[in-house]
Amino acid sequence: ICHGIPDDRSLREGDIINCDVTIFLDGVHGDHSETFAVGEVDQQSQKLIDITRECLYLGIGAVRAGGVVSDIGKAIQHHAEEAGFGVVREFIGHGVGEIFHHLPNIPHYFEPSARFEFKPGMTFTIEPMITIGEPKATLWDDGWTAATTDLSRTAQFEHTIVVLEDGVEILTVDETEIQPFIAGGKPDVWPSRIRATSTNAGTSDK
Repeated sequence: ICHGIPDDRSLREGDIINCDVTIFLDGVHGDHSETFAVGEVDQQSQKLIDITRECLYLGIGAVRAGGVVSDIGKAIQHHAEEAGFGVVREFIGHGVGEIFHHLPNIPHYFEPSARFEFKPGMTFTIEPMITIGEPKATLWDDGWTAATTDLSRTAQFEHTIVVLEDGVEILTVDETEIQPFIAGGKPDVWPSRIRATSTNAGTSDK
C-alpha cells in the first residue's frame, strides 16, 4: 500500500511501483505521489492505476470553500467502488504546511462525521489508496511497510492543494502535465474550478 522500504530487488515487466516524494522549501512542506507501470501491465492493473488517478482528481474537484471534508471521501469512494475496487481506510490525507502532518484529517471514504469546513488558504493533501482486493491493511515486521492483508495490488496518487475563494489550486503539478488527462473527459472537473501551479520558475501563477 505505502511506506515500502527500498531493497535490491529488480523491477520486472508488469510490476507497478509507487513513488512518494516530499519537499521542504522556504519553511513549508509539500507532498506528492504517483503510481507507475513498469512496461506492459495486465488490464486489471492498468485499470487500477487509471481509476486511482481519477479518484484523486474527483476528490480534488469536490473541494470548495464552505464545503466539508466528507465531500472528498464521498466522491472518491463512489468512483472506486463503482469500478469494482476498494478504498484503503487506514491511511488518510492530512493538513500540510510548516508542519508536515496536521489537521484536518482527510479520509478517502465517506465518513459522515468528517464535517471540518474548508476555508480559503487551507492547505492539505489528498492521497487515495485504492485496491483490487480486500481494502484492509497490515503492517509488516519491519514496522514500516504497509500491505493489504490479501496481498492484492494497490495504487496511490497524491497532490498537495490549497483552497481558494473560487475553487482549489494544486501545488504539486505542472498545468501542462495534467490538462491532456482532463481533456479526455475523465473526470470533467479541471476547466471550471481546479488550477495548477506553474513549476517553470518555481512560483505560483496566482
